[in-house]
Amino acid sequence: MKNIQKAVAVSKLFDNTDTDAVWAKVVSNIRRISPDYDFTLVEKVYKDVLRLFYGQFPGYAPIKTLYHDLSHTLEVFMCGVRLMHGVHLSGEQLTDEELTLVMLAILMHDIGYAQRLGEESGTGAQFTRTHVQRSVKFMKAYFNERLLPSDLLVNITGMILGTEHFRPFDQIDFKSERTRMLARIVATADIVGQMADRKYLEKLLFLYHEFKEAGFGNYQNMFDLLRKTESFYQVTREKLDGVLEGTYKCLEYHFDATLDEPRNLYQESIERNIRYLSKVVAQGEEEMLNMLKRNNIAEVAVRIEQLV
Repeated sequence: MKNIQKAVAVSKLFDNTDTDAVWAKVVSNIRRISPDYDFTLVEKVYKDVLRLFYGQFPGYAPIKTLYHDLSHTLEVFMCGVRLMHGVHLSGEQLTDEELTLVMLAILMHDIGYAQRLGEESGTGAQFTRTHVQRSVKFMKAYFNERLLPSDLLVNITGMILGTEHFRPFDQIDFKSERTRMLARIVATADIVGQMADRKYLEKLLFLYHEFKEAGFGNYQNMFDLLRKTESFYQVTREKLDGVLEGTYKCLEYHFDATLDEPRNLYQESIERNIRYLSKVVAQGEEEMLNMLKRNNIAEVAVRIEQLV
């Protein structure tokens, strides 16, 4: 029975489609770190971020980017919470304020794709190069309008900037080395959370369309982006093990404590994705759609290509 329960838990690990279930998992894991943590602020921001994606936030249209969608934010959010638990268990004790900083930074790290009402041309992917700065701008205005604690802004700003892939992480001016450590958690979760998604390879086809709309990356077609993702992964591994100081390894502590599995299930999922990606690339562009079947994403991506 115990093994069956483990198998079920692992199968649900990357299923973050139910926003209420995600919140329940967040609360459960944060309670493992701080039993008396006050969720009032983070829950408020969580609900407002959902409203942004749904088009229910005053002055904003629904977020339409297909790769950087709500599921992406929830994947990164859930990974970040689990990672904080792992970091905490590794001996780096996190305070309640530090838990808040990390969660708010993750929730707001991609809201720069949101479009104001009346400015809904395109999908929002045209902001690919500037979405991180737009996220920071939105976050500052949001805190000011809702009279939220302004002392959090400086630290959260640096942590959001740390998710900008082409910005050298070691050149960001953090308020303290402690804040830099928290930013490593945020940046690590952003990378690991999305690449461990079981739909990651299929969603790369959506990412191609975002890059195309933004005029970013000079990819010839969807297959070209898949082909170049293998080398991107090698660069990403160097970043994870380099400036991000192998923070992802702390996920093993989390799974050892929660599932009695001393393994990094996120890293294992990423490696499975990359191994399968190698097979897709080896088979060639003609077989791409036959090999990427999850959630009919590939078919939707092809229809988008035919429309533009």
